Amino acid sequence: MQHRHFNGLKTAALLGLLTSLILLVGYWLGGSTGLVIAVFLSLAMNAFSYFYSDKIALRAMNAQPVSEAQAPELYAMVRELATQAGQPMPRLYISPTMQPNAFATGRNPKHAAVAVTQGILGMLTTRELRGVIGHELSHVYNRDILISSVAGALGGMITMLAQLAIFLPLGGSSDDEDGPGILGMLLMLILGPLAAMVIQMAISRNREYQADESGARLTNDPLALASALRKIHRGTQALPLPADSQLASQAHLMIDNPLKGGGLASLFSTHPPMEQRVARLEQMAGVQYR
Repeated sequence: MQHRHFNGLKTAALLGLLTSLILLVGYWLGGSTGLVIAVFLSLAMNAFSYFYSDKIALRAMNAQPVSEAQAPELYAMVRELATQAGQPMPRLYISPTMQPNAFATGRNPKHAAVAVTQGILGMLTTRELRGVIGHELSHVYNRDILISSVAGALGGMITMLAQLAIFLPLGGSSDDEDGPGILGMLLMLILGPLAAMVIQMAISRNREYQADESGARLTNDPLALASALRKIHRGTQALPLPADSQLASQAHLMIDNPLKGGGLASLFSTHPPMEQRVARLEQMAGVQYR
């Protein structure tokens, strides 16, 4: 419970940092007009993403709805955990993708959808799959779509402000002592969106840790999720998905990054290192069963 409270505070702090970055960029550029334009455009884009996030993600993975008659064991597993959490039954989907992965989406529990791939169904035991479902339901119950939408809106505002600085007279010029100057404008154009992206990725990684913990508590079986994550990570590394734009934009929803990346890319990864996730779950189990 203490970890969960800390994770919530960390996410709030990161969102506050993003907001501060917007104010800093706006002040630095001195452009109230550009700030208003950036706010409206970013809010409009992310409102669309928020309300249609489920359809966008399901289409990206070519996931198809399944009935209880088609997947009775999956339905029983999800219904048991949703009932235990006191939440409505989400819609269920299966993607034909052979890479083992899963994701949940939807702006609230009433509009939630849980999707699993054929690859994960063929790889995991029933106990491990239950651990994965607990993780995905926790994303919905923790309102992670809302949090990621807010982070996306804030990050989008920073990026748009930096881009608008090129085209609009936002108050900075090389002969204005109070303006940022050409060099300052170029630095803000590059560093502003870069900083926003790093903070957004940190928020996403923090939400994964929290969903691991919440899911393990929901299933009361942290070791099952730890075992599942090990298998899933091996599978995603062996069968990375093509990094097309639509799929790349939805990668943060997956239980493991479906794209291949390492080295410096880890700074911009939407997922924490798998060994750290597994270690945290094993630590949970050690405390639980001590």
